[in-house]
Amino acid sequence: MNQTDLLHLLARGEDSRHQFKRDATNVDSLAAELAAFANSGGGSLFLGVADDGLVAGLDAAAVQRLNQLLSNAAAQHVRPPIHPTTENVQTDHGIVMVVSVPDGLAKPYIDNQGRIWVKQGADKRHVTSREEMQRMFQRAGLVYADVVPVADSSAADIDDKAFNAYFNRRYGESSEFAGQPLEKLMQNLGLGNGHELNLAGLMLFGRNPQRYRPAFEVKAVAFPGTAIYDTRYLDSEDIRGTLLEQFRGAFAFIKRNLHHVQRGRGFNTLGELEIPETALEELLVNALIHRDYFTSASIRLMVFADRVEIISPGHLPDSLSVETIRQGKTNRRNPTLTEHAAQILPYRGMGSGIPRALKEWPRIELIDDVPGNQFSAVIWRPEAEWAGKPSITGKATDPVTDPVTDPVAQVLRALVNGPLRPSDIQKAVALKHRPTFRANYLHPALDHGLIEMTIPETPTSRLQKYRLTPAGKAWLQKHNNNRSQS
Repeated sequence: MNQTDLLHLLARGEDSRHQFKRDATNVDSLAAELAAFANSGGGSLFLGVADDGLVAGLDAAAVQRLNQLLSNAAAQHVRPPIHPTTENVQTDHGIVMVVSVPDGLAKPYIDNQGRIWVKQGADKRHVTSREEMQRMFQRAGLVYADVVPVADSSAADIDDKAFNAYFNRRYGESSEFAGQPLEKLMQNLGLGNGHELNLAGLMLFGRNPQRYRPAFEVKAVAFPGTAIYDTRYLDSEDIRGTLLEQFRGAFAFIKRNLHHVQRGRGFNTLGELEIPETALEELLVNALIHRDYFTSASIRLMVFADRVEIISPGHLPDSLSVETIRQGKTNRRNPTLTEHAAQILPYRGMGSGIPRALKEWPRIELIDDVPGNQFSAVIWRPEAEWAGKPSITGKATDPVTDPVTDPVAQVLRALVNGPLRPSDIQKAVALKHRPTFRANYLHPALDHGLIEMTIPETPTSRLQKYRLTPAGKAWLQKHNNNRSQS
């Protein structure tokens, strides 16, 4: 790194990956900064730089002192020790020491007082929430929610019929003839400790799992419109029981609240679900298996007039992102639960669920809400089905039957100067609520053939933009001519 590169970095200011310090004298304070970076994805500490990004510089003696301080902080004041690297950059005002801290592989890192620090914006904060600590230990592979014992539970809470069917299917014999008591079998399978069931055992084979974990259910609501704050609803159900019972109940709820379409089938046939069942199945199973069971909250299933939302507690773990799970990458947050659920639910465990769902139905939006600690799958319904009228494609029609409503017109005007990302279009039409924007603005314009994707072969690409079609340009030109003549 040379002075020019350094100044370009400093001009951007501090953020979660870049911290400025004029100097450092306290080894505990420096250790806290290093631990926060290691716990939060890594970053760089710039010593010899003021808070406003101006270079103060260090002399050779200061650099020597800081190297010793840094060595003590990283090796003796952070547990486990971390291994930062340093680079000294010569500037017109002196030396700037750039300390690079890698993302830690042995999280959580703690200081000498036993405190856990993480980055929060450009600052750091002390982790005090038990749930957040549990999630950090979970990410480090030190503890998993699915194997935590459920207090006061026992083998008496097991549904014998369900467990025997599973055991026979997997091992080819009845559990009654396995030669061991049920408590021992559950322990051998990793579903208990010989006395109590763990969470995986309870959620897979418990007679009434919600007796011990009432929040671990699916809350389902069907609304007549497109807004969650609507006081009316068409259908609602609290879906309880084992994961298999929750899956079946949630899937049945979706099916009875969506339309069936013929799609070329005979008039007297039931028809197919308007959204492919495979896509819904994959997303439901993912929510049940991969949710954060350290968070005491329910999965929410909401059917709106224009979309289906499946919201599960817990944002994506570790290094996973929406882009990586689209590509099929996976991380087992609940490994014991996953191992057994793969024999019970339609789950393959190879990271193929999300790509398969997107292949079956590209109009799926995946939202990783880190601050809200939840993950959402938004499955958009066919506009023709919920609007009760066929989609209109092709060029714009006469004013009497013109499909361009005012919201769609705003989208077309926003794109007059070239392609834009969905977020930029939403900003241009001054709308804050994303589901409303997509339902009433973006999708109608797309369905009417007035706009198109710039990357149609990858509908969910993060680089996706939208542009006017010839029909959209024709409508704008015609509309502008009418306005100029009036």
